[in-house]
Amino acid sequence: MSAESEKALPFAQLTTPYSKLAGDDMFLEAAVQWGTWSILVLWVAGASMATELSRPCPQRCECHQETMEVNCSRRQLSAVPEGLSGDSLHLNLGHNRLKTLGRRQFAGLALLQELDLSNNMISMIEVEAFQGLQSLQTLRIKSNRLKIIPVGVFSGLPRLRALDISQNEILVFLDYTFRELVNLQQLEAGENDLVFISQRAFTGLQNLQELNLDRCNLTSIPTVALSQLQNLTRMRLRRLNISVLPSNSFHQLHRLRDLRISHWSSLDTLASKSLIGLNLTSLTINNCNLSTVPYASVHTLVFLRYLDLSYNPITAVHGNLLADLLRLEEFHLAGGSLVTIEPGAFKGLAYLRLLNMSSNQLPTLEEGVLHSVGNLETLRLDRNPLACDCRLLWVVRRRLRLDFDGHQPSCTAPDVVCGREFRDFTEAELSGFFTCRQARILNRKPQDVRVEEGGRVLLHCMADGDPSPSITWMTSQHALLLPTGRVRVLTNGTLELRYAQVQDSGSYLCTASNTAGNDSFSVSLQVSGLPHSRNRTVPHFSEMVWTVPSIITVTNSSAQVSDPFPFDAKTLIIAMTMGFLSFLSSVIICFVFMFLWSQSQGQIKHTATINFVPRTSKGGGAGGGDGNDSGRFTMKLI
Repeated sequence: MSAESEKALPFAQLTTPYSKLAGDDMFLEAAVQWGTWSILVLWVAGASMATELSRPCPQRCECHQETMEVNCSRRQLSAVPEGLSGDSLHLNLGHNRLKTLGRRQFAGLALLQELDLSNNMISMIEVEAFQGLQSLQTLRIKSNRLKIIPVGVFSGLPRLRALDISQNEILVFLDYTFRELVNLQQLEAGENDLVFISQRAFTGLQNLQELNLDRCNLTSIPTVALSQLQNLTRMRLRRLNISVLPSNSFHQLHRLRDLRISHWSSLDTLASKSLIGLNLTSLTINNCNLSTVPYASVHTLVFLRYLDLSYNPITAVHGNLLADLLRLEEFHLAGGSLVTIEPGAFKGLAYLRLLNMSSNQLPTLEEGVLHSVGNLETLRLDRNPLACDCRLLWVVRRRLRLDFDGHQPSCTAPDVVCGREFRDFTEAELSGFFTCRQARILNRKPQDVRVEEGGRVLLHCMADGDPSPSITWMTSQHALLLPTGRVRVLTNGTLELRYAQVQDSGSYLCTASNTAGNDSFSVSLQVSGLPHSRNRTVPHFSEMVWTVPSIITVTNSSAQVSDPFPFDAKTLIIAMTMGFLSFLSSVIICFVFMFLWSQSQGQIKHTATINFVPRTSKGGGAGGGDGNDSGRFTMKLI
């Protein structure tokens, strides 16, 4: 070992203990710091525990420290309990026996966010009862006995977002009832005895987004009151006794997006401008009494995406009347009385993806009713008397890709496939079952019908086919004949001409049509005029019938049974009514004239005194007696 190394050794021996000493000091310093933090944490925990232990809780309530909730529900309380902690966030006083709320009833609960007073017996709330609840966001006073809400009850609630006053006995909303609730977003006011909503009742609710008015005694839409709700986006009106929805019912609600009208059992009419001014995306009018789709009312709703007209007695959807609903995606017409859906009924609805026609009386749904079958994703046809023929072949072919929402359609006819669901058919069976037979007129023998003027003509057009063909009639001028009027098409397809006239002469085209094809046949009619005769008082009626397979028979003889009355019952009733009114007016005029004449004669005496001389028994002259023989009597005039 060198001398330098020996000299360095004592230095190393000296420095080693010094380093060890320095490490020990650092350890002690860390221990001191750790102990300080531990004491601090324990102190905070102890303070917190002390605070929790010191937070008051009413004797008959439950307090949950983690949620800052005080639950006093179902405690048979007849008054708001005392000793509530000022830092409580939720207070439940539901299902008790509270009857009144006094002024500043909840003073000291400045942090409270939710207050539930439902299912009590509250019949009176004093003005400023909720004063001091500046943090309250939800207030429920559901199922109580309130009959009126005084103005000022809701003062002091600047942050209230949701208010539920449903299922009370409130009769009227007065002006400015909700004026202080400037931040209210949801108002539940249904199932009250409301008969009137004042025009300024909703003044101040400039931020209200949802309003529900259900089961009340309103007989008309409170249009003026609703016009105050400029930011309303959702509104529900259920179980109202209103039969007609008038024009401009919601004309100021430009931001309304969802309107639900439900269970108006007497609603059968929507005025053509009843929904004018709305920009709805969702419209529900179900469980009402509409007999037709309200085309004139809904055609302005160009932003509509959802339309529900279920459970109305609607019998048909007509063609080419819904094309203005360009954005419609869902259409529900379940539970109605649908029998017919005309071709082109949903023409123009390029985005329609869900069609619900379940629980109706539909025998079929032809592919031609839709704008595009490819866009359709969900189709409900269950619980309909479906005839499984070629008209439904397009549905069955898509049975594996099309969503039936868990409700498979099934066949009702023909008998060979009755009860079978669409998913049960194999591809090989489709060509054998889902077929149609073209419409065919049974008798095509040329017909030439002649009848005298004033006669009655019946032209029967009988046809066969599968499905059963429909019968239409057209004149030689290509005018389609309707089921009303003097010349009309009866429900069985027969063409009737009453009181035939010379100008009715010409050809009439009968067309039988079904899905598989059409068949037409022309009939010629010649109406001859009758010569004028003084003895002709009653028109002569003869009947011309075109039957199949019988030969045409024309009868003009007097033996033909004639209708003794040339006028129908309606004409006779009108004539008798006019005659009776004329007679009655004449009698009234006579009585008025007699009354005026009697008034002009001055006061009328109702008694008369008559002097007379009795005839003698000896037959002497009238002047033969003395003055004692004269007599006098008084009569009362009636």
